[in-house]
Amino acid sequence: MPRQVTMGALLKCSMGSGPSALVVLPAHKVLADTTPAANIMDHVPMVNIMPFGMCQSTSNPMVAAATAAAMGAMTPMPCVPATLTPWAKGAVTVLLDGFASLDDISKCKCMYGGEVTVQKPATAQIIIP
Repeated sequence: MPRQVTMGALLKCSMGSGPSALVVLPAHKVLADTTPAANIMDHVPMVNIMPFGMCQSTSNPMVAAATAAAMGAMTPMPCVPATLTPWAKGAVTVLLDGFASLDDISKCKCMYGGEVTVQKPATAQIIIP
C-alpha cells in the first residue's frame, strides 16, 4: 500500500546526480507524523522541488550548450528543476486541500526529460488507499 508523502521526503530525478528533499509549505494545514502533508500540487520548482545535483539531460539547454562547447563530450550542468505539471496520479481517494494526496508511488515529469520519484516518503506509518 502507498504511504503519504510529507515534508522532507527524499526525491530522485532520473537525470539528476543526487537526491533532493521535498519542501511542503504548511498551507494545506494537514500534518502527518507531525510534518506537513503533501498533495499533487506540491510540484513547484525551487519552492517544493529543489535541485538534484548535476543534470545529465541533453534536453536541458545548459547541458546541451556545455556539451556542444566540449566538442560533444557529455558535460553535466547544475540542475534547475522544471517540473511544470502536477504529480501523477496521487491518492485520488484522499483529498488534501481539494487535490489528491501525494503518495510514494506518484511521479512528476521534468520538462527536460527527467522523471522525479519518491525514494522515501518521510512517513513510516501513514498508509493511504
